[in-house]
Amino acid sequence: MVLRYLTAGESHGKALTVIVEGLPAGMPLLAEHIENDLARRRLGYGRGPRQRFEKDVITLVGGVRHGRTLGSPIAVEIQNSEWFRSDKWHQEMSPEPGATQTPLTQPRPGHADLVGMQKYGFSDARDVLERASARETAARVAAGAIAKQLLSHLGVEILSHVIQLGDVRANSTSLPTAKDLDVIDASEVRCFDAAAEASMIAAIKEAAKEGDSLGGIVESIAHGVPIGLGSHVHWDRKIDALLAQAVMSIQAVKGVEIGDGFEVAGMRGSQAHDPISWDAVNHRYVREGHRSGGTEGGITTGEPLIVRAAMKPLATLNKPTLKTVDVVTKEETVSFKERTDVTAVPALGVVVETMMALVLAGEAQRKFGGDSLSEFVRNAQSFRFTLES
Repeated sequence: MVLRYLTAGESHGKALTVIVEGLPAGMPLLAEHIENDLARRRLGYGRGPRQRFEKDVITLVGGVRHGRTLGSPIAVEIQNSEWFRSDKWHQEMSPEPGATQTPLTQPRPGHADLVGMQKYGFSDARDVLERASARETAARVAAGAIAKQLLSHLGVEILSHVIQLGDVRANSTSLPTAKDLDVIDASEVRCFDAAAEASMIAAIKEAAKEGDSLGGIVESIAHGVPIGLGSHVHWDRKIDALLAQAVMSIQAVKGVEIGDGFEVAGMRGSQAHDPISWDAVNHRYVREGHRSGGTEGGITTGEPLIVRAAMKPLATLNKPTLKTVDVVTKEETVSFKERTDVTAVPALGVVVETMMALVLAGEAQRKFGGDSLSEFVRNAQSFRFTLES
């Protein structure tokens, strides 16, 4: 069965909803498994005030009984707490017939506002921005947390860290593992390089003082990934392609790199590839390096899977200065201001983990199959035994 998921809901609507289909029966799943990653998504210096009170109260609506999956679609609802705190959103986002008294007509450059209004024939940017908002990633993180639970039974662990924020780049070259995750999450900018952390925070403070925003780059690593996920046979089955599409779909992401993709483009072939050797103790092939990022020919190699994502500075500024045009009067103006963050790069890493988990869980289901968790794990173990013989 192929793993599928669908999110629904708007940023200031009553709730976000996600349905995940294709998971085997018998997998332990509790609300706290999802809540943990949703809390991590709110981390990071430079986040706006919404993150301090948006506690992401979730409800498992279907697909789970007595703490275990049933093999049927799993439905999760995530309340938007602002809806319950303010009558404004009851009126602005009501599904009942009516009209707003405060339409947004000054689209933000760099956001979906204007092109969304043109595409769907809207005259109010809120009809676009509410769904285009990165708040939607909370639903993806919920789906990804469920996917992580499945992958954990194969020994897969996924983590992320910030390697660049604004123009500040981390200098650490070591590849963090799951045991480093608590240290990373304890960092105010989720950076594994303590020296760079202070400079990143200083850059955020400077941008905040000027009412501006910052982008950056995160690195997400999956350890323990089975060999053989993805395929060289079809263009749309290549694991690199699936990961790139999934990560590029995250709001504000403008670049995706697998391994040292951009760096190796400037190298000679004799330097750009990971040599292969045989580990006689563990009876397996190993790559001496991580330049390929854990994939070759569109298939996972069993080495750490490394994905980097570049996020542009957010389009909503605390001090609106971006030139735009009022869609009603056609007069020059500046873009409107919605509550915003100075940067969301620390949170981006958690969302990238989510998208990696969903891709890997889907491809693991495709390869190993199984209607129950025990059958899924048994099939994966059987395949691993063939590689060691």
